Amino acid sequence: MPIINSILSWIMKQRIHQIELFIKYPLEVQEEWLRKLVYAGRYSEWGQRYDYQSIRTISDFQNRFPVQDYESIKPYILRLKAGEQRLLWNSEVKWFAKSSGTTSDKSKFIPVTAEALEECHFKGGKDLLSIYCNNHPETGLFNGKLLSLGGSHQINSFNNDSFYGDLSAILIQNLPFWIQLFRTPEISIALMDEWESKIMRMAEATLREDVTNISGVPSWTLVLLHKILDLTGKKDITEVWPNLELFIHGAVNFEPYRDQFKKLIPNPAMNYYETYNASEGFFGIQDQHGSDEMLLMLDYGIFYEFIPADQLNSDNPKTLTLEQVETGKNYAIVITTNAGLWRYKIGDTVTFTSLHPFRIKITGRTAHFINAFGEELIVENAEKAISEACRKTGAVIREYTASPLFFSAGSCGAHEWLIEFESLPVELDRFTEALDQELKNVNSDYEAKRYKDLALRPPIIRALPYNTFYQWLKMKEKLGGQHKVPRLSNDRKVADEILSFTSQLYS
Repeated sequence: MPIINSILSWIMKQRIHQIELFIKYPLEVQEEWLRKLVYAGRYSEWGQRYDYQSIRTISDFQNRFPVQDYESIKPYILRLKAGEQRLLWNSEVKWFAKSSGTTSDKSKFIPVTAEALEECHFKGGKDLLSIYCNNHPETGLFNGKLLSLGGSHQINSFNNDSFYGDLSAILIQNLPFWIQLFRTPEISIALMDEWESKIMRMAEATLREDVTNISGVPSWTLVLLHKILDLTGKKDITEVWPNLELFIHGAVNFEPYRDQFKKLIPNPAMNYYETYNASEGFFGIQDQHGSDEMLLMLDYGIFYEFIPADQLNSDNPKTLTLEQVETGKNYAIVITTNAGLWRYKIGDTVTFTSLHPFRIKITGRTAHFINAFGEELIVENAEKAISEACRKTGAVIREYTASPLFFSAGSCGAHEWLIEFESLPVELDRFTEALDQELKNVNSDYEAKRYKDLALRPPIIRALPYNTFYQWLKMKEKLGGQHKVPRLSNDRKVADEILSFTSQLYS
């Protein structure tokens, strides 16, 4: 195995030169990809409708049709699901990634082409390993197994020719054979649908394996790790998997979970790498050890545009190319992809931390914010404030959500935070003060609204019983996979539902 590890580590590092090329020539690489995408899509129904044959420049492309969202392409998706082809792309679409993004009942079905699998999703996975091996030349990653905590849905069929499931399930189903040799558990367990049974089976199947790396959503990975400790009676995960060296995470901010992982894996040599991988594409990889930034991957068959935050509510928003973005500003991402998504707004917001190379941080969702009183609170603000409040009070948080409390007779508005603590702060009032102060530090609009409690009074913290969010997600049949608790909401729907559920659950 050491020989195989050395060979595979060397092979992985060969990709670094190509990554350096798109870092050196980012604008040229992006323009070339747009030409390829337009050329490939010219004979699709979409390409013919918008006369792709006549598109010569980026401006031509941007002026040809407006930014799209799921509702605007839904008629095409319905036809694709029914078996029609070459509607949005020039090749066959047989896979659809089922995506909800939040706990909403509404599901989206994102087309996944063979090109998207090979040139984007799988390439992103290989590049992550390339970057990791390059940063850690002494790695023993391939001496053991990759534990992938994937989706909670089996592959299902719309008809005999098209299938759907969580993106992670689609990736597992289509992985190259050589990757299958290094992953655990077996596919029949990895693709189980019933989440609680799946966690038990995964724990039983992997606790005797030599797991060197784990990939998954932090919250659900913690559930698995706790189950493994319950079954083995071990003190921490290093006693179960002594060679574990890497956790690959994404989908949510890792900071609220970091202390819990350090407690379960008390190994100072443990590494944590973030990826930005969604149903619509693989966008970013943490390329620097110990960083909280991700390198924007520019040669995955994706052309990027960005909507400035002040344009988000515009009917015809202005979009910027990479050449036009600035650091420190909030942008919504618009993508054109080799899966037939054309100028598609995915719903995520990012900020650029560097332009040479282009590195980003995820700041939230276009639909996940609180602006009930003009405070424009985004997820990034919330995560920073939560982390600082935990640091100052010794608290550890499992899950949380926040919503506005609107004006009522005799009182101004407030933010209500429903928090499930892993470790309670010694003083909840001190936690509230620290949270409030950090929100003021990171958001001037919030600070202005909090002035003398005129528009906003201090936050209201409600500590929920342990496992409340898990039970709520279970009730909604949203356990596992990419399902996650919405961090911020601009209305009371989520908060009121959770409070009502909590009242019934513990009454």
